[in-house]
Amino acid sequence: MLARPAHALAPAALAVVVLVAGCATGPVPAVDRSAGIAVAPAWSVGAASGEPGSLSTWWQRFGDPALTTLVDQALSANASVAAATASLRQSRALVDVQQARLGPSLGASASAQRNRTAAGTTNTFRAGFDASWEADLLGGQAASRDAAVQDAAASAATLGDVQVSVAAEVAQAYIALRGSEQRLAIAQANLAAQQETLQITQWRVQAGLATSLQSEQARAAVEQTRAQVPLLQTAIAQSRHQLALLTGRPAVGFTVPAGAAVPEAPGDLALAFPADTIRQRPDVRAAEARARAAAQRVRVADAQRWPSVDVGGSLGLAALTLSGLGSGPTLGSLLASVSLPVFDGGARGAQVDAQQAAFDQAREAHRATVLTALKDVEDALVALQGGRERLARLRDAADAAGNASLLARQRYASGLIDFQTVLDTQRTQLAAQEAVAAGLADLATAHVRLYKALGGGWTPQPSPQDQPAADGTLPGPAVLDPAPSRPRS
Repeated sequence: MLARPAHALAPAALAVVVLVAGCATGPVPAVDRSAGIAVAPAWSVGAASGEPGSLSTWWQRFGDPALTTLVDQALSANASVAAATASLRQSRALVDVQQARLGPSLGASASAQRNRTAAGTTNTFRAGFDASWEADLLGGQAASRDAAVQDAAASAATLGDVQVSVAAEVAQAYIALRGSEQRLAIAQANLAAQQETLQITQWRVQAGLATSLQSEQARAAVEQTRAQVPLLQTAIAQSRHQLALLTGRPAVGFTVPAGAAVPEAPGDLALAFPADTIRQRPDVRAAEARARAAAQRVRVADAQRWPSVDVGGSLGLAALTLSGLGSGPTLGSLLASVSLPVFDGGARGAQVDAQQAAFDQAREAHRATVLTALKDVEDALVALQGGRERLARLRDAADAAGNASLLARQRYASGLIDFQTVLDTQRTQLAAQEAVAAGLADLATAHVRLYKALGGGWTPQPSPQDQPAADGTLPGPAVLDPAPSRPRS
């Protein structure tokens, strides 16, 4: 039958528990969700209202079906998104690995042996089970599991950050494509007008009403405008190649239907509060989760400075026949062991210091990310406000330049003004129209940058610190609850 030495091991095990409980791991360093930064109640530009979650599909606000299709394709086929998704699966699997280490492990074994001697042949059959368990008295294994949970949260937020970046890159490449197409149309329209002026000038030269100098000036203007066409065609092709890369397709044969205008977003965007933006942005969430994981690893390193308790046992059956295993003698053992670091040259203490330094780095990275997030939104708001004012002025200038060019060509055809005035007005018209096209693209890009800065383009999932603990309680919203404080030595 199984030996039961529990009465002999109980006092020793109790003494070990008391000894280890008297040792201590320090508290888990706290991580402030806002990284200790006093966040202003509102942005310097714009009203602070609205739900940040409404920006999860911000590209639909442009009302451009082609843009929506391209972003959807990129989010499902982009290589960076796929790699980040695989990284998330890996992180979640590592959480399961750490969780499994908290429980006991059980193994089974079986063997058969045949011995031949002068007295005859005998068979021996054995079957057994082995179990082992390391008591997590100081919480080091639980801290390892919690660190893995935070790593998985960081991976999930990193995936969201990749999705946000990919969506923004697609939108920016698409806006650049439409902007180049519009500038190409402007150049071709101005080229047609300049060719018409060149034809009039050549007629006037033949009639003795103009000089060859004026004809060459008109031809130079035509060729300068014509030279812009291949440059813009190259920009269009490169934008298409960029969109092909982002959507996970080869550049050869990739096309985007032409003819659409530069997409314009409505100006009624409701801004979230700065604190909401911090919680919304995936890169801030990832940095926070990494800091929390580093904090847990400080506790893991501290727990390794103190004794560990391992409990193991085995149960075995032996018989001369396979059918007799169930009725044969049962052999069992139970063992409790304590491992106590006596001298390691200060390695374990240094490991604690190293993990503390790693936590300090992660905390400062979190702080820098929060500051960057606030700066990105402020920059985008200022750029958006300035872009709107600039575009309004550019449109007025383009209207005036168009009227001036038309009047100049009419007066020149009637012989009322010199040719230099026509050239000047045509150059001004082309520059003004190109500036309007560039201003439209810049304004649309400013909207994209604002959506990205606000953390739009992904749907935030509940963070581990927002999940109930084993006892059903929720940690505080700003800091990770520390472990009970005990002396370090």
